[in-house]
Order: sequence, then C-alpha cells, then structure tokens
Amino acid sequence: MAARESVDLEALFSDSHVGEVIEQLDRELVGLAPVKQRVREIAAFLLVSRARAQLGIESELPSMHMCFTGNPGTGKTSVAARMADILQRLGCVRKNTLITVTRDDLVGQYIGHTAPKTREVLKRAMGGVLFIDEAYYLYRPENERDYGQESIEILLQAMENDRNDLVVILAGYKDRMDTFFRANAGIHSRIAHHIEFPDFSQAELLQIAELMVERMHYRFDSNSCEAMKRYVAHRIQQPNFANARSIRNALDRARLRQANRLFARAMEGERASINELTLIDAGDLLSSRVFQKAAM
Repeated sequence: MAARESVDLEALFSDSHVGEVIEQLDRELVGLAPVKQRVREIAAFLLVSRARAQLGIESELPSMHMCFTGNPGTGKTSVAARMADILQRLGCVRKNTLITVTRDDLVGQYIGHTAPKTREVLKRAMGGVLFIDEAYYLYRPENERDYGQESIEILLQAMENDRNDLVVILAGYKDRMDTFFRANAGIHSRIAHHIEFPDFSQAELLQIAELMVERMHYRFDSNSCEAMKRYVAHRIQQPNFANARSIRNALDRARLRQANRLFARAMEGERASINELTLIDAGDLLSSRVFQKAAM
C-alpha cells in the first residue's frame, strides 16, 4: 500500500470539535480579540502537528507551557479552562482537566513540607493542565528561610521531563511575572507561549454586565442600564479595580439591595411581581459607595 502523501486538515479540525470550543469562548467572553487570536493560532499549530504525525513526519513534540499575564478579572482562568479542552481534543494532554493552585498549595511552612505538597499537586494535574495563579509569589528572595525555590525546582523538572503529559500555565501581573522570569531563567526558557490579557474598555464592561445579568435571570431597564454605565465610568477610575470581577461584585451587591428593597415592601403587605423580582433598578446601583467616593 502506498504511503499517504496528504491529509485533510479541515476534516481533522471538524473531527476534533475544537471549533465548538472556540465558538464557546467567543460567546462567553467579551472582547479579548488578541487573546482569542492566540488561542486560534495555538489550535492551528497543534492541528498541523497532528497532521504531520499522521503522515509519519518525525518531529519533536512541541512544548505547550504558557504564561498568561494581565490584571485581575481579564479572563485568564476562563481561557485556561477552554485551553485545557482544546489541548485534550488535539491530543496534547490525556484529560480535559484544569487544576488551579496558588503558592499556598505548593509551598510548605517547614523543612520537608514543600516537596510532598508540590508533588501531590503535580500528581493531580498530570495528564491535564496545571494553572498556577500569581506564580511570582513562589519566589521570595528577601526571605532566606522561604521554601518557594524548592517548589520551583520540582516544577522545572516536571515541566521538562513530563512535558508530553502535563501543560503548566503560569499567570499574574505582567511586571511581576517579568521580574519572576528574570530571576528564574530556567522557567522562562520552558514557556513556549506568552499571552497578554488586555483590560476591558468601558463599553466592553457594560456588555459584560448585561451578559452577567441575563445569565443570572435578572434584567436592566433603560434607567438601570444608564446607571450601570455611570457605575463603570466611576469604578474604572478608582483603586483596586478588577475588570469583570469588579462588575460581578457590583451586580451581587445590587441584587442584595434589590432583595432588601422588595422584602421591606413585602413587610408592608405588598406582593412582588415577576417583573419586580427580575429587575435591577437604577436605585439598586446608584446606592453604591462608588458614587459617594466619586462625589468626594
């Protein structure tokens, strides 16, 4: 039988159902155009790698370790979950699993504690994706008795020796990750893909709020939509702003105010209609301390 000389990339793509994951990513996450483009590029790269393998073209399996940088609430964990799905569908990892950890899950507080903690996390993550949030906290050179370096060395070994069965994604603020990499060149050399997550624009944050409200089975009217727009404009200028995370927190507090408002009326004998139970009104948003701080 003659050796195959071609492969149908479109059929491979269709059979993998990766397109469904990418479409889901587009639906679920507002904006992030450069991030979504990088996800598509990585999927295409893995697809071509699979096609080359089917044709018997020998090549070293690509390293898929990644670094996600950006401010809080920009979708890094959500994209990591979708990336785990894509990696599994294209045969890069065995399992569609995402294990999310921080320094506390990896580093012990006394001698002999760190190695078993780190190895236990790696054991759970093996075959899938390990997501280390705020990874720069692993390295604390100012503390001579810190055990983070021991965890880093174990991670380095796993990233090299088990790279065909484990993908590690490091995440955090860009400036702090840059400092971390300068101090730990061994990890930087093992990261193949660096993806930067931009902050959301005000228009995107308003769209995110509308999507969140819909998924919670609430709604805005014209007045509350305008109040949300004003909230975003003020909140984005204040300290500790966390993009979509701040929007979710604001909506959770607005729902609390709505519930208390309706309960107070119920204590006066009023019944609540379905329209009232689903509406976040302007007052529920305008009562936020964000407007009080903006007025100071």
